[in-house]
Amino acid sequence: MMMKLTLSKVTGSARLGVITALAQSGGEKTLEVPGCLLYTRTGSPPHLTHDTLQNIAGVPPVTHLTLSTLAEHQEVLEEYKEGIGKFAGLSDTLLYCSINDPVTPNPPGYNTNKTVSVWGSGGRLELTPQRFVSLQGALRVDWIQCLCDGEAAADGCSRKRAKKSVDRSLSFLDECLKLMSENEALKQKVVIGAIEGGDLQEERLRSARETAKRPVGGFLLDGFQGGSGDPENKLNLIAAITAELPEDKPRFIHGIGRPDEVMDCIERGVDLFDSTFPYEVTERGCALSFTHQYQPDPETAGEPQRPVLDKKELINGEQTEDESEDAEDDRSSITAYEICLKEKRFREDFRPLLQGCACYCCRHHSRAYVHHLLISKELLAGILLMIHNFQQYFNFFRSVREAISDGKFQDLKEMIRKQAS
Repeated sequence: MMMKLTLSKVTGSARLGVITALAQSGGEKTLEVPGCLLYTRTGSPPHLTHDTLQNIAGVPPVTHLTLSTLAEHQEVLEEYKEGIGKFAGLSDTLLYCSINDPVTPNPPGYNTNKTVSVWGSGGRLELTPQRFVSLQGALRVDWIQCLCDGEAAADGCSRKRAKKSVDRSLSFLDECLKLMSENEALKQKVVIGAIEGGDLQEERLRSARETAKRPVGGFLLDGFQGGSGDPENKLNLIAAITAELPEDKPRFIHGIGRPDEVMDCIERGVDLFDSTFPYEVTERGCALSFTHQYQPDPETAGEPQRPVLDKKELINGEQTEDESEDAEDDRSSITAYEICLKEKRFREDFRPLLQGCACYCCRHHSRAYVHHLLISKELLAGILLMIHNFQQYFNFFRSVREAISDGKFQDLKEMIRKQAS
């Protein structure tokens, strides 16, 4: 079974389309691209229950699980016999399982020609293709990122290491595909092949061409997360890779979530992203505060449907003299797309987190209240911020799709870029 990507418009390399035939069970679910997946930790959306998740509009129909957090629970799932979807209450969504959690990547130096190491709460686990396939049999997800050697990052590695990452990953892919084809429960699953090769274009292109020859349903551009390395070189590499891949299969990327970086990747042919960025913003005690309304509708000018950004709220560390009330708070990771609600200036700010936002938090609570919750270290702070940040992020991708459809992609990209400067 292969999922089907149908493109309706391509602007440069930015692709607008819809993925159908998402799972072997059939059904009517579709996933629009460009888009993102619903990020979870050990099968649950961070800070949220499945009930509170219902307060968020436009939740993606595909949920992102991570093998590193689930591998140690294999025996429990094998005994349960009905898969992680039912076990974690995720039976109404499609499931995609990546090897690593983009928020906490594995330490390098532990992969071999025969095993890939992942780290769970109990320490390191070595996965052979055989163990990987048996683990997938217990999980019963719909889309499976194949076992790969993802240690050769795009911000630099030796030529020898880059070549080894490609050779190992192709070998793992071939072995896993063979084992899955012999397993009745797994033979119809969608396999996502990883494109490896570090920062060497020739190895990346070899990986792309060879992976595309295998019966995979999509491609993961691996190793691009992390802030080091030349951003322009990474983008050129992404553009070269996507140019080699077939048009009718989706391209995934992990660990890239900042709005301006997302726009750069979409412009170079990437289709699907994780939604770890809203979680990271929440963990910083921050709220997404950027606008993605590229074209105001005069008919609805009096009733804003999208967030309206107060220019004074663009935070980059120099634009406010107010210090956070948490002395240990690290401001270096705060982006220009968010406001830090731990700051003293929000103590008596009774506006919603973002003017014009229709999320549950902004409809019912103020910045001052969320500030109080954060300073008091109340768990409700994370819940309210997660609802807001997920809602804003999912709305952002909707705006990207609308911009491509309307021929306004560059206008939106410029608007997003200006908010970072």
